[in-house]
Amino acid sequence: MRVLLLEDDEALSDRIARALRAENFAVDVAADGEDGAHLGETETYDVAVLDIGLPTLDGVSVLQQWRAAQRRMPVLILTARDGWSDKVRGFKAGADDYLVKPFRIEELVMRLRALVRRAAGHSTSALSCGSLSFDAQTGHFEKDGIPVRLTALEWRVLSCLILRMEAVVERLDLLERVYEGDAEVDSNSLEVIIGRLRRKIGAEMIETLRGRGYRLTAGGAA
Repeated sequence: MRVLLLEDDEALSDRIARALRAENFAVDVAADGEDGAHLGETETYDVAVLDIGLPTLDGVSVLQQWRAAQRRMPVLILTARDGWSDKVRGFKAGADDYLVKPFRIEELVMRLRALVRRAAGHSTSALSCGSLSFDAQTGHFEKDGIPVRLTALEWRVLSCLILRMEAVVERLDLLERVYEGDAEVDSNSLEVIIGRLRRKIGAEMIETLRGRGYRLTAGGAA
């Protein structure tokens, strides 16, 4: 899962980014509205965290710009402005959630996970594909009831696949959701991650569709 974080308070931005990366999210950061608006329009994100009081372009204007450009990723507004009129303005601009500073990092993480899950069309946090289960609220995977230990990259790939289980996820789509914008990516890195996941959850659960991408399936290869 890849997050776009727009926050001009450097200390707070660093704290949020570290916490999200510790929960296996890929995080891109922007400190002003124009840079953030550009990233949101040109890159692929599962969710965005947006401060209202940004330099160069305020957060509500950024959000309006994204929605006008048909960018549909869920957006959580994170701001010290707790007035009802501020919340109404944010939701009218296209926000999906609103969290007021000060806040607990744990709550932010849970809200972001919920936004990503709902955007993928899942109404509950308990997901399963055959013997593989995923708690979308905690981020934990289990295979046959036993926890699956995953690296951050493995978790990002597997979470993308299980949120769209039984559907083909294109290779480029996976790459865009797994790596941060400044990451150096080897040409075969995704295949290496898929190989490790197959060893951990069963080779039959991840199908390769040549020229298209991958599919997580409970039924094995067709």
